[in-house]
Amino acid sequence: MPRRSFMRRLGGISISRYQLIRDVSAPLDMTTKIKTAILTVFLAYAALAQKSQTPTPSAMPEEAPSLSPIPIESLTPTPASEQTPSASPARSIRISFVPPPLEGRISLGIYDSKGKLLRVLHHEADLNEFKIGADALVTQWDGKNDNGEDLPAGRYHARGYLVGSLRVEDLNQAAASPPENNSNASVKVNLMANPLANDKPTPVELGTGFDNDGSYLKTNDGLRLFTISKSPNLSRVSLIRKGDKSVDVWQTDGTVFHQFRISNVDQMMAFDCGEFELK
Repeated sequence: MPRRSFMRRLGGISISRYQLIRDVSAPLDMTTKIKTAILTVFLAYAALAQKSQTPTPSAMPEEAPSLSPIPIESLTPTPASEQTPSASPARSIRISFVPPPLEGRISLGIYDSKGKLLRVLHHEADLNEFKIGADALVTQWDGKNDNGEDLPAGRYHARGYLVGSLRVEDLNQAAASPPENNSNASVKVNLMANPLANDKPTPVELGTGFDNDGSYLKTNDGLRLFTISKSPNLSRVSLIRKGDKSVDVWQTDGTVFHQFRISNVDQMMAFDCGEFELK
């Protein structure tokens, strides 16, 4: 192509062939550099993306507890649970009774066919310590005696007393010990008749006992009825009649004697829960 025609096609711009080659090669070198830079950035980005997709221990999500496999061993009962089974329903006896119409506290015991006290279920219990049934108070017996031993199968009896407002008078320390000739192990008292049982006044043998919590009035067969004092470390307690409705109690810890007078000892009513069979 003639130089003139070539110059005309360039819009009349005066440029030499050397300048054209140099100016054209310069953009080509720049394009190559740009492409190389872009390729380098792309490769770096791809490597970074691949690294971010590889989970690290700290980034791994925790498995939901519901998805965790349950070991077979955890489904097997432990020896401890096998050694402590729940009480058999057959040994649980439901005892219901209508309390006598007297304000006070309830003592209730389990007796064998010969009348021997085997278990004190309640002593000096408030009415709210029992379950309230449709027409009676309800309690349960697990078939054990006071030592926690299972009793043999057979027929047993439950009965108790509702103790009213007995009055305790503290006569302070006594100057001398109680007169031995008047001291008795028990005193017979005629209790109030229970109108629900349509019976006559019930006679009962009252005695005394003591433990780490103090002294108490009890039936002669051992059913605790009424707390006399909360004196600890007692070594002896004796009972003396002081009329038809009162008794004197002498107690000592081995050093001095203390005297109490209990009045209204006849303010009690007996009740019967009936006989039942333990299997």
